[in-house]
This record gives sequence, structure tokens and C-alpha cells, in this order.
Amino acid sequence: MGREEQVEEREVLDSIFPEEITDISETEYRISVMLDLPPDDEDTDEPPTVILHVKYPDAYPDEAPQLDLSPEQNAASHPLFSVANDKDNLLSGLEETIQENLGMAMVFTLVTTLKEKAEQLILDRRAEKARAHEEVLLAAEREENKKFHGTPVTRETFIKWREGFMKEMEDEAARQEEERLAELKKARGKEEKKLTGKQLWERGLAGKVDEGDDEEGGLAEGVESLKVAT
Repeated sequence: MGREEQVEEREVLDSIFPEEITDISETEYRISVMLDLPPDDEDTDEPPTVILHVKYPDAYPDEAPQLDLSPEQNAASHPLFSVANDKDNLLSGLEETIQENLGMAMVFTLVTTLKEKAEQLILDRRAEKARAHEEVLLAAEREENKKFHGTPVTRETFIKWREGFMKEMEDEAARQEEERLAELKKARGKEEKKLTGKQLWERGLAGKVDEGDDEEGGLAEGVESLKVAT
């Protein structure tokens, strides 16, 4: 019963995949599964091809077929897909389909499921790559906008700015007062040097005459008296 179903399924697969199927033995063959992907400006690589290896156990289809995956020979690597890295993920993704179809010919369904899962894997990675690229652009745009908008004003940033501003104003006022006093003292010193003795006396700036000056003054008067007496 199992062998008859295997032969019948193999004939049907020949009509569906005339160019893609290759026999290895009476119970083993491989099918080339070429993935179809929508065009993408960022992903210009040729869609990859996955080789599905199928081997019938004696009890197939009541027992699951033995499956394996390999890349197409001499195929260029694809940046978003690798059979070596993705094989386990794809094969495990076929388990549910296998269990749902036990007792029936299932290879065509497995090929369809494999193709869909591999294509979706690449599309998801395309989307993730696009999101990452978009995030880089947005981050660059945010940094550029900071040059024009500055730091957003919040209550905390305003209080910090106000404290700094008031401190700066106090320091500037103190500096100006020191400069004013210094200029005033300098001007007063120059003015005192220019005043006559009479002006100093009238303004209350003159102090007591030094004792040495008195003695010199008295001596001078004495000399003048002597001259007059002669």
C-alpha cells in the first residue's frame, strides 16, 4: 500500500516539477525550489534556490518522509538568506505540516510551505534592515535638529538656567562696582595733586602742617627780619 502511494505521488510530482525534480533512487529524490521575491531597491540580488531532499521510509505516507535542505551548487550567496544557517529553522517549520498530512501524499504541500517560509524569512529581514536604516536616518536628523532647536525647556532646565543667569548678573555687577570705585579713587588722587594749598584748606583736605615745616617757616621769617633791620 505504501509503495504504491509513493510511486503515484512521484508521477504527479513529475508533472508539477518537470525541470526541478531529480531522482537519486526509487525512493529518494531532490526538488529545486526557487524562491520568488518582490522587487526591492535595496535588495538587487537574485532570489536564492533551496534544494529539498526527500526520502521515503517504507511506511510513507503513514510515516513522515526524511527531509534535508542544501543550497544550489555554485550559487552566489544571498545577503539575507543562508541554507546553512536557516536549515534547522525551516525544517522545524515543516513539522506542523507533516503532522497535519500524515496518511496522505504531502510532498507538494511541503514544497509550498517551505517556499512560503523561506520567502517570508527574507522579507522579514528586508523589513528589519529597512527599519534599522530608517532609525539611523532619524537619529542623524534628530542630532541635526538639536543644532537649531537647542535643549528642550523644562522646569528643571529653566531653574538651572535662571540660577546660572542670576549668578552671572551678580558677578558682573560686582565687577562693575569694583571698576567704578577704582576709577573714582584714581580720579580723586589726580584731583588732590592739582589743588593749591588754599583749595585743599577750603575743601578740608589739608592736614596740620608738619613740625619741620613750622621750623623752616620760622627760620625764614627771622632771616627776613634781619634783612629789614639792616
